[in-house]
Amino acid sequence: MNKTENNKAWLLVLPVFLLVAFSAIIPLMTVVNYSVQDIFDQNSAYFVGAEWYKEVLQDPRLHDSLLRQFIFSGSVLLIEIPLGILVALMMPTRGAMASLSLILLAIPLLIPWNVVGTIWQIFGRADIGLFGWGLNSLGIDYNYASNPMDAWFTVLLMDVWHWTSLVALLCYSGLRAIPEAFYQAARIDRASKWAIFRFIQLPRLKNVLIIGVLLRFMDSFMIYTEPFVLTGGGPGNSTTFLSQTLTQMAIGQFDLGPAAAFSLIYFLIVLLVSWLFFTTITHLDKRK
Repeated sequence: MNKTENNKAWLLVLPVFLLVAFSAIIPLMTVVNYSVQDIFDQNSAYFVGAEWYKEVLQDPRLHDSLLRQFIFSGSVLLIEIPLGILVALMMPTRGAMASLSLILLAIPLLIPWNVVGTIWQIFGRADIGLFGWGLNSLGIDYNYASNPMDAWFTVLLMDVWHWTSLVALLCYSGLRAIPEAFYQAARIDRASKWAIFRFIQLPRLKNVLIIGVLLRFMDSFMIYTEPFVLTGGGPGNSTTFLSQTLTQMAIGQFDLGPAAAFSLIYFLIVLLVSWLFFTTITHLDKRK
């Protein structure tokens, strides 16, 4: 007996497409329109083609902030991914302590980004901040407001404190999904803890680690609020990342055309690098 397919269920997805079109596609098309025009006022706009793209690509501010952005995002991934795995492995699996650990890990994720910047702005001060005062008491000349290396270190430490919990929670959920039979077989074979991690836990964490890497890369590559509140992009331009350079161009200088071109280039860089991450990881997995 032949059954006819009923595709009316796709109508349930229609509101999602309409919402995405309203909240993403229409603003994106507006930015594309601005990126090819020279706008003088509300009624004066002249088509300039790819002129703004050429200007932005030759802008040294883009090159400098892009380099800082890649260094920052790379440092974030190198620290937070292994640290998140380590925290997840050390967390209790049963009882009240497991619930308490999950609650404590979730606390940094619940704090708004501007509040995180304010917390570390006070925490790092040498006169009233516990962290800054403690380092100076140990004889370390620390001042994130005037020393570029201190500012960079503080922004990186702030991000590690804020977002390592996300990686740890993802890894914890992946570890809890591993069947007990795998551990029983490992105990029978008298496998070491390193062998269990290398051949059982790490391979089973592959999917959540892909998600963790992509989320942390995309979020760290678009970071704005925390370093802006903490350092304002300084000292100098030492902590001025791509998002802040774009904001200065669009709002500070009101260069809407170059800013629109900059934002599209920014979007394509994030999209391209995320695609390369995902493709490389999945390709390496298929070769095993």
